[in-house]
Amino acid sequence: METTWDLTPLFPGLESPEFQRAWEGLRGRIGALRDLLEKEAPLPEILAALDGLHEEALPLQAYLYARFTADTADEAAAAKLSEFQILLLELKRLAPRLTRRLALEDPEEAGPYRILVEEARLQALHLMPEGEETLAAELALSGREAWAKLHESLTSQITALLDGEELPITKVRNLYFRPEEEVRKKAYEAELKAWAEHEVPLAFAMNGVKGEASVLNRRRVFRDDLEPTLLANRITRRALSAMLQAVRESLPLFRRYFALKAKGLGKERLDWWDLFAPLGEGRRWTLEEARSFLKEKLARFPNAARVAELAFAERWMDLLPRKGKVGGAYCMPRGGGKSLILANYEESFESLSTLAHELGHAYHNFALARVPASLREVPMTLAETASIMNETLVVEAALKEVDPGEGRLILDAYLQGAAQVVVDIYSRFLFESWVFERRRARELSPRELKELMLKAQKETYGEALATFHPYMWAVKGHYYGSDFYNYPYTFGLLFGLAVYGEAQADPAFAERYEELLALSGMHPAKELAARFGFDLESPAFWRKALGVLEEKVEALARMV
Repeated sequence: METTWDLTPLFPGLESPEFQRAWEGLRGRIGALRDLLEKEAPLPEILAALDGLHEEALPLQAYLYARFTADTADEAAAAKLSEFQILLLELKRLAPRLTRRLALEDPEEAGPYRILVEEARLQALHLMPEGEETLAAELALSGREAWAKLHESLTSQITALLDGEELPITKVRNLYFRPEEEVRKKAYEAELKAWAEHEVPLAFAMNGVKGEASVLNRRRVFRDDLEPTLLANRITRRALSAMLQAVRESLPLFRRYFALKAKGLGKERLDWWDLFAPLGEGRRWTLEEARSFLKEKLARFPNAARVAELAFAERWMDLLPRKGKVGGAYCMPRGGGKSLILANYEESFESLSTLAHELGHAYHNFALARVPASLREVPMTLAETASIMNETLVVEAALKEVDPGEGRLILDAYLQGAAQVVVDIYSRFLFESWVFERRRARELSPRELKELMLKAQKETYGEALATFHPYMWAVKGHYYGSDFYNYPYTFGLLFGLAVYGEAQADPAFAERYEELLALSGMHPAKELAARFGFDLESPAFWRKALGVLEEKVEALARMV
């Protein structure tokens, strides 16, 4: 089985005529949109131009980002990606004018594009003068985006010395999944030493990103640094408050889970290097087995299974870790309902579950292909729905088929993932909130960033852990690419579990599942949820979703 993706269906290469035509086509579409705005063309013409522009830009962006993240030493891809960002500057310069133009329209007359008009009206209240917005967009390339690129490039090249062998940091972090505690502890110690050697440039990157964001948020008269993310994620502050209330209430449940895991590992309390430790031994899951399992277990939703099989058959995925490749996993649309997936697969059920998660995003992209291109922008809060469904489906299927020993392993891995998204994400939310508060006054040193990270972890994990990880602010690229790229994951998990629960209880709802995915870029989260009977501003909704996880903790308690 091929384990690297095939990008040739997008473009044969950077110098190919196909790439050049697409590049010039995008440049032309940006110019055409500018002309339409200048002559105050009718709304339908502007929206058609916007759709066409999105369709043209998507394969270019996917191709360049895929090449760069698969090999950050690819100088040609890095250079062209930088040129692409400069090309998009032309579009960003038009954004304030486009926002003000849309804000003048009547939402009732915008048809399916209503949300674009409604959001433009809100955004127009926070726009700086057009010249200042244009300047901010231009400076972002040498400011925020440059700091984010520094983090991505630097962290992909970091290595750690372990037992005399120099390993990529992604491989070192993968050792946390090993059953031998001695291996995990050595990986933890080597990892922290590696981050310490690079803490100064990474701290400058953090300060640069958050400092720029804070200045712009004040200039745009936002209530705080959280507010623009609420607008971007299409949720209300009341919905976020309701969810966080339920999350705080659930912390004792997760601490019980951590205590159960410690017991299963024969320890009084977990150390940080134990969080991802397997609870028992499981068999290896090869990529061939993963492919077969995913195709079979996602069959309840035929199009989800079809997308998974296409991803393997047509080589949408780059699957194995290597030096120079970014860590983690992602899925991005490439056009035509197809996607590109980057993963760092290890032969474990945890990696299979991660792959199912990313294939859920690919299914979501497939469902979105039926709506106009400018309505496929799904906020993070709703973008996790299909991925959580996929993940939960394969876990439930596996628990029914494997032997009790492996069942305990899989159930623990599922709860470990949920704990990351609820407990660890809450610690990241607290950390970023505190960083923003302090960054308004001055830059923070590496020592201060470490102290804030430890404070956040101790507040969320509590006495469940004996050791913590002071460099998680350096590990997670989310802090650098955008702001508050954390709570939407929790929102997505719990919303996805609610959708899963509803689909289990009501077969008719299961039939509407793909409709929900297709509509996820056309409505605010509160309105979309209400269409399917959910109240996001009620803590009870979130408690019900957390109840699914409580059942899993009880099941693990019986096993341990």
